[in-house]
Amino acid sequence: MNLKRFAARTSREALTLVRQALGDDAVVLSTKPSGEGVEVLAMAPEGMRQIEKLAPSVPTFAAAAPAAAPATAPARSLTARSAAQIEAARPEPAVNHHGVADDVAKLAMSTLSFQDYVRERMLKRRAEAKAQAAAEAAPAAPARAEPPARPAASRAAAEAGALEQRMAAAARPAAQRPLLREPPVLHDAVRMAPAPTAQDIHVPSFADGMAGTAKRDQDDMMSELRAMKGLIEERFGALAFMEKLQRQPGQARLTQKLLDCGFSPALIRKLCDALPNDVADEGAWAGSVLERNLCTAEAEAALEDRGGVYALVGATGVGKTTTTAKIAAAFATKYGAANLGLITLDAYRIGAHEQLRAYGRILGVPVHTAHDRASLEDLLELLSAKKMVLIDTAGMAQRDTRTRELLEMLSHRSIQKLLVINAASQGETIEDVLAAYRGASCRGVVLSKMDEAVKLGPAIDALIRHKLKVIGVANGQRVPEDWHRLGAQALVQRALRGGGSSAYRLDASDVNLVFAAPQAASARGTALHA
Repeated sequence: MNLKRFAARTSREALTLVRQALGDDAVVLSTKPSGEGVEVLAMAPEGMRQIEKLAPSVPTFAAAAPAAAPATAPARSLTARSAAQIEAARPEPAVNHHGVADDVAKLAMSTLSFQDYVRERMLKRRAEAKAQAAAEAAPAAPARAEPPARPAASRAAAEAGALEQRMAAAARPAAQRPLLREPPVLHDAVRMAPAPTAQDIHVPSFADGMAGTAKRDQDDMMSELRAMKGLIEERFGALAFMEKLQRQPGQARLTQKLLDCGFSPALIRKLCDALPNDVADEGAWAGSVLERNLCTAEAEAALEDRGGVYALVGATGVGKTTTTAKIAAAFATKYGAANLGLITLDAYRIGAHEQLRAYGRILGVPVHTAHDRASLEDLLELLSAKKMVLIDTAGMAQRDTRTRELLEMLSHRSIQKLLVINAASQGETIEDVLAAYRGASCRGVVLSKMDEAVKLGPAIDALIRHKLKVIGVANGQRVPEDWHRLGAQALVQRALRGGGSSAYRLDASDVNLVFAAPQAASARGTALHA
């Protein structure tokens, strides 16, 4: 019988070593961790067969138990055991090895008798603790003479006798035992709260009920007065605004025109408050004010001429990949494809990176894929000699939790973010996108899908209020023909044209109804330079 030890990093590798050395029928005896990983103790199947052959010839020492043991056998064996503990100092001449099984059977203690023994010991200790506490609480009481200490042998014999009586009681049949037991004594006494006296009990009187009713009536009256005050202020404010519109029809016409174009009420309020009384054409005046407040990159060098590392970010489906291809084609036309680097981070959608790779094959520029920030930094270092590097990111909804992770991934000092906004989106959606993608920290904004926008007013309104710069616009799918740089005048004139179905247009009465609501939400943070 040969035992062998095998050590490996994992249990799977250790078992493979066992099979290679001893065969598939090897017997694994133990497995335990070791410094190298896992240690397995195994032997060949021939050793197991040798053990099976030698097993019948090994003598057994199990003694036959009596057919019917008396009920008091556990008690007598426990008494004998206690006596043996008392006389443990006496040397025994010889040890009988043949009666081991009999002694084990006799010394067996039932769970019930052991629980009774433990319970009585605990009660005895608690009684002694209480007696000691009572003796300490009354030091003036005369001290009683303590009985002389008994010898250790007599105390052990007494304990053995008491234990024998308890074991005999536990060995009686269940029918002879008392069914009820004394409840266990808790260490901490339960303290009940004292019963309330007549002085503590408050009996509600008729006066208390009248006082509570009067207080409720007073609160209700104050609530009604506040509601009436708010209603009066609202109505008077609406009447004052309507009267102002009637006295100044220019503001009414301007308000109606800007609402039809999709501008926000906050911006309209600012424009109407700054409108002079002697203006002949309100629309032209408003257009000039909007042009001065809209920031564009028309006076700066083109994006493809400046170069640098740019990452295009934005919501899903706004045209980031197509815009990246347009900027790349415009740059490659001027400076050649050798000075251009393309990186894509869109590994979420199936086949998303293939679209940019197709544009790259047309331009003759390889497209690299980065899955995390470390690989992105490696690629930026690899493409550091390129004049322009464009990074196409994955489209994520503005409320997606992965949006923050994407922005953290693009927090490299050399990366400038360009926020792509769908010009056909609603004003509230554009506001949400600007907040989620941190528009204030972006290099600029690219307005995409200009050809799909019925009203450009919401997008221009949001850019003016957030003071963001328009880098370029995209008005189609052609690459690179549909990439343009428009000035503030062209964008504002396009926004003031309005459009849309007549079902969404407001007349004069609708304007009065719109502005009849309380104007509590003023245009915070909106500053126009008239």
